[in-house]
Amino acid sequence: MEKIIEESKQGESLVLENKPENTKKLFIESYGCAMNFSDSEIVASILSGNGYNTTQVLEEADLVLVNTCSIRDKAEQTIRKRLEKYNAVKRINPKMKVGVLGCMAERLKSQFLEEEKIVDLVVGPDAYKDLPNLLQEVEEGRDAINVILSKDETYGDISPVRLMSNGITALVSITRGCDNMCTFCVVPFTRGRERSREPQSIMKEIQDLWDKGFKEITLLGQNVDSYLWYGGGLKKDFENATEMQKATAVDFDQLLEMVAVGFPKMRIRFSTSNPQDMHESILHVIAKHPNICKHIHLPVQSGSNRILKEMNRLHTREEYMTLIDKIRAIIPNGSISQDMISGFPTETEEDHQDTLSLMEYVKYNFGYMYSYSERPGTLAGRKMEDDVTEETKARRLQEIVDLQQKHAWLRSEEFIGQTVEVLVEKVSKKSTEEFSGRNSQSITVVFPKENYKIGDFVNVKITSCTSGTLKGTAISLSEMN
Repeated sequence: MEKIIEESKQGESLVLENKPENTKKLFIESYGCAMNFSDSEIVASILSGNGYNTTQVLEEADLVLVNTCSIRDKAEQTIRKRLEKYNAVKRINPKMKVGVLGCMAERLKSQFLEEEKIVDLVVGPDAYKDLPNLLQEVEEGRDAINVILSKDETYGDISPVRLMSNGITALVSITRGCDNMCTFCVVPFTRGRERSREPQSIMKEIQDLWDKGFKEITLLGQNVDSYLWYGGGLKKDFENATEMQKATAVDFDQLLEMVAVGFPKMRIRFSTSNPQDMHESILHVIAKHPNICKHIHLPVQSGSNRILKEMNRLHTREEYMTLIDKIRAIIPNGSISQDMISGFPTETEEDHQDTLSLMEYVKYNFGYMYSYSERPGTLAGRKMEDDVTEETKARRLQEIVDLQQKHAWLRSEEFIGQTVEVLVEKVSKKSTEEFSGRNSQSITVVFPKENYKIGDFVNVKITSCTSGTLKGTAISLSEMN
């Protein structure tokens, strides 16, 4: 499971600078994970070169696209409601075309196009370059579909338009797809097998962001630690690579080092990690470079070895705890966050207690917690009975959330009295007199504005906290400026 973009951004319609020569209007919304939001920037870039400017007014759009998520049933239900809304508008404006992009597109292609007839085109995550051709098909009165998963598409040659950007932080996609086959997850089926993007195209995109004044990037993938470039192709085919390809291959710790050295005044984050691929060499690179953020998002999903095996997670509870010990030893000032699922099929009370005891061991800074939602097409959906009652799932989830809240307070309080470096991202939601940003550990910090500005790296002395926010007073600009 992947970190989900904060709820306030779900379904936000995206806008980019208009080109005067473009005559058609595109309305595009994104739901789900950070990869979907990054993909929408690629789509907007492709369509900007094909006559489309973006609009935030649904009713005036010539083309409406929704970039979809299949990771939870709630996400699919939300998107169905949006499609109903689009079609209500389409009855008034019959020239409007509606398309579904992303993971849900791949999974429900025939249902959307043929059975329910609620969309004009369906485009999977690897087929965005085919959008101009598909739109031509639609213009000529035919349904259009391309959900073919690619062995090599990484969109490395497309410079994404920064749609929702504050001009300070940006997402940079480095891998696509996933090989892990966790039994609860649809990603390998909707996004295909894992392949990595050519390092120089990544460096070129970051250089472009630096030139435009961006201060922080997040290297993005379903499983970033598994990054491996050996000349193109699927990661699983690396064993068939030539000796030269193997000798010159670039893995994640090497890429991270390249980016950190190449852009010493740019802050670097990455997401998402998988425990079995988080090698010690990566931890040493993080510890070595001050511009690499000291935060690791390390999904565990369950603290029970039996459930981890049922989930086809490629680590045990003990291996995970050993990794946590390594992180604490090598990056003592680091923060760790989690993904957790309650109520996976066959989960017993003992399994649930194992999860709570693992949380007590780690004491995560924050986390993303869900009750199990059966996803059609996954191994769990096909082979396992969803046999934990909704009441039990909800109660266990609440216990996980309550414990996480307690640990978040403990971890926040550790910062009181410390001075932390904060990248100012925006004005605080609660007061126009305060700025909000994140420290290296990805914790939100709020402080009085004084004479600082958005985009500054500011040293802030922490004086108080809540479970999720640190509060303090600015001392000075940091050396990162």
